[in-house]
Amino acid sequence: MKSESAAIDIPESSSVAKGKAPLIAVSRNERGGYRKGIAIFDLILRLAAIATALAAVAAMGTSDETLPFFTQFFQFQASYDDLPTFQFFVIAIAIVGGYLVLSLPFSIVAIVRPHAVGPRLLLIILDALALTLNTAAGAAAAAIVYLAHNGNSNTNWLAICQQYGDFCQKVSGAVVASFLTVVIFVFLIVLSAFALRSH
Repeated sequence: MKSESAAIDIPESSSVAKGKAPLIAVSRNERGGYRKGIAIFDLILRLAAIATALAAVAAMGTSDETLPFFTQFFQFQASYDDLPTFQFFVIAIAIVGGYLVLSLPFSIVAIVRPHAVGPRLLLIILDALALTLNTAAGAAAAAIVYLAHNGNSNTNWLAICQQYGDFCQKVSGAVVASFLTVVIFVFLIVLSAFALRSH
């Protein structure tokens, strides 16, 4: 009787073990789907950031305006390359946009291989650097745009936006687009942090 009970107990333990195995596989598949969903959303956000960065560069780069009146010696014109801050803005945002384009293959790799840690870790580091550059360029340009709109009576800086309305409208739009890129970068970094945390 003891040997029969032992023979009955062995199949029961093996069947319990076999019953647990599919549960582990399901949980791994669910985690893989969760990471893949994050990676797809990451790719969509990168495409949106490329659009906003290109819009900022295009708006700033085409912000030239010449007033319809002039004198014998002067022609009244405003252009982004008259100010080093705006030149820095165009160069910095162009670098950020180029980085975003180059980061697309790594984002696609994260979709194909959602369990890979290397591409995600590289992206979060480079995204933080691009966010810093983007924020610096946007903040510097925003200060000049504020002076263009309001001036500064203490330093005798006159507001020019009453005369150069189209110029100020374009540079203001460029600054807004750059800060939209900053917001997208923040979401990208948070998504990467969640993806790394789930590993």
